[in-house]
Amino acid sequence: MISFLKKAGAALAAGALLATGAATAMTAAPVSAAPDEYHDDWLHVNENAEIVDMNGKPVWLTGCNWFGYNVGSQVFDGVWSINMHQALNEIADHGFNLLRVPMSTQILLQWKNKEPDPIIKINEWKNPELTVEGIEGGTPKYSFDIWNMAVDWCRENGIKIMMDIHSATTNAAGHNYALWYDSNYSEEDWLEALAWFADYYKDDDTILAIDLKNEPHGKKDDGIYAKWDGSSDANNWRYAAEKGANAVLSKNPNLLVMVEGIEVYPKFEKGFDWDSPSTDYGHYGDPEYQPYHGAWWGGNFRGVRDYPVDLGKYQSQLVYSPHDYGPLVFEQTWFRNINDDSETFTKETLMKDYWYDTWAFLVEEKISPLLMGEWGGFIDEVGDPTGENKHWMQILRDYMIEKHIHHTFWCFNENSSDTGGLIAGKCNWEHWDEEKYEFVKPSLWQDQNGKFISLDHTIPLGQNGITLTEFYGGAKPTDPKPTDPQPTTVKPTDPQPTTLENTTAPQPTGSSDRLWGDANEDKKVDLNDAVAVLQYAALPAKYPLSEEGGLNADVVDNGTSGITGKDALAIQMFDAHLITAKDWPMTGQQMAAIN
Repeated sequence: MISFLKKAGAALAAGALLATGAATAMTAAPVSAAPDEYHDDWLHVNENAEIVDMNGKPVWLTGCNWFGYNVGSQVFDGVWSINMHQALNEIADHGFNLLRVPMSTQILLQWKNKEPDPIIKINEWKNPELTVEGIEGGTPKYSFDIWNMAVDWCRENGIKIMMDIHSATTNAAGHNYALWYDSNYSEEDWLEALAWFADYYKDDDTILAIDLKNEPHGKKDDGIYAKWDGSSDANNWRYAAEKGANAVLSKNPNLLVMVEGIEVYPKFEKGFDWDSPSTDYGHYGDPEYQPYHGAWWGGNFRGVRDYPVDLGKYQSQLVYSPHDYGPLVFEQTWFRNINDDSETFTKETLMKDYWYDTWAFLVEEKISPLLMGEWGGFIDEVGDPTGENKHWMQILRDYMIEKHIHHTFWCFNENSSDTGGLIAGKCNWEHWDEEKYEFVKPSLWQDQNGKFISLDHTIPLGQNGITLTEFYGGAKPTDPKPTDPQPTTVKPTDPQPTTLENTTAPQPTGSSDRLWGDANEDKKVDLNDAVAVLQYAALPAKYPLSEEGGLNADVVDNGTSGITGKDALAIQMFDAHLITAKDWPMTGQQMAAIN
């Protein structure tokens, strides 16, 4: 599954890394792709605990969840009522640049082993493209084939994907099981599924991240529970997360790996440990004597201070990912002022009573970036009559905006019973909940003009968004050509340098005065020309070059091979000062020798 843009611009990958220089080499995981594959959207974590792109530019992952593959539908929930392609278009058009997709170990191994679908739940009349015959009422395609169509449609929309192992066994209640393995699927099965998925998509940066396991949780009295310490015990989530991350990153070292927290952490300072019962019944109800610091499932990162996840050479791909919910999901102690029960919570009380020591310290102290993998809930008068849940959501939303905490809203689905969704309509999935969307919208990555920003360097987000390249000052992929005639030659009066000292390209030596590499005819040669060449090579009808621009762009094997990714790579090498204008035009063998 290689993006069509990536295929056409294959050779540019090496040049993209060359142009970023030492800043990338210091923090990024090594690229694992074969030489003829192109990756430009992989992300990593820098020394300032920021998620950055290949050029070291900070990005903001602001997405949503769409579940279904984890519950037995074998497809996104709601595709029994709506057109899947249109829904993905709308997610992009509404500004969500990342889609977190809950799955199970079971369905991944089913796909890996090419086992048949136990069930497939789509509306064939509203999704004819998902049928074998391609007609209304046809036979549903295999679920893995449908999934790969979703990947394609996310790619064309500029949406990136984070796959989440939501449960071991496919089940609507599978997330209630505390661990990453169960009686049906072992830890070895989990590792196998992770490694297969990472390997299968290693050449497609549409799949940008993997969440190793949704909401590890449990307490001693529950019988099974996830803990976080320095042991190699079977239920030590930190130890398992390191194994899971290495299973992923050994196949694709470019993926971001999300590690969630656990539920409880012992109050060691009061003499408790992992063997303590869940409640000190001698002091029942007194929080000062509770054996554990509690948290939402997957939300407790207190153990990171003493036992951080260690990924060795892959450390730059680690992101911690808590989940946080409001009082409508459960009335936690931090939603009340302990000293005055008549007072509700504030940002200050939430930080003091729960957030800071549980997960916020990681971003406040720049230990790690955070991605809030789930947050959300009802905010309307029917679902939230007191307004307390909306009050909590607003505090969290504004804090995430302030700290640029990455997040995926829970959820797109309308059928999440305790939160509702971005889609509303009493199980007909007909329309967006505009009140909720307008509430969430300020937390989506936008420029100063309100344009939603893609995590893709060449594909804008939806119909009205922009690319990452454009946000950071590069050319639009669909910039219209000027209507006035443009000069096709530049004849300076003074001798031109043979190296790039500024953004203006030097004149080539020899009898020609052509401005080699100036594909977009802006009288300079830079990365924007490389992007223009790449887009033209992929889709010439959509991203045409003028006649003069095409002649300028054909810098490698001039006149023999047409405009290819090699030309884009050569322009990238020029921008990185690895070649000069006097080297052009050149042969592919000459470029390979330099590279």
